[in-house]
Amino acid sequence: MLNPVIQEEPTGCGIASVAAILGKTYPEMKAIANAMGIAADDESLWSDTQYVLQMLAQAGVATSPDETPFTTWQALPALALLAIKPYQKEGKHFWHWVVFQHINGQPVVLDSASYLPTNIRTDFDAMHPVWFIEALNP
Repeated sequence: MLNPVIQEEPTGCGIASVAAILGKTYPEMKAIANAMGIAADDESLWSDTQYVLQMLAQAGVATSPDETPFTTWQALPALALLAIKPYQKEGKHFWHWVVFQHINGQPVVLDSASYLPTNIRTDFDAMHPVWFIEALNP
């Protein structure tokens, strides 16, 4: 079972999601990301998949090659990065990164947002996922 990692910056959801998959703290993952030239305040971190994929690949985690459109919660793989809460700003697509996993056979979402009452979510109707990237060998 993975544990949620709380993002320490308003724009750190990608770093926090990768940290959760890798079993690292936010400061540990942020240091790794920064060493790779990835910064939480770079809006590409939540408008492009390349940065989270690079962080996972550097840690040896294989992922699905492309984003897979979300269809149903039941169709999700055992572990995935999930893009939720999509929006557009100046014609560019943005989203919030979360981690989807099964705990004791039950689907849950680990959400790094610091304002949530709990970071282990099951309020699936409120999340509005658009697509996912499967983590194949964490």
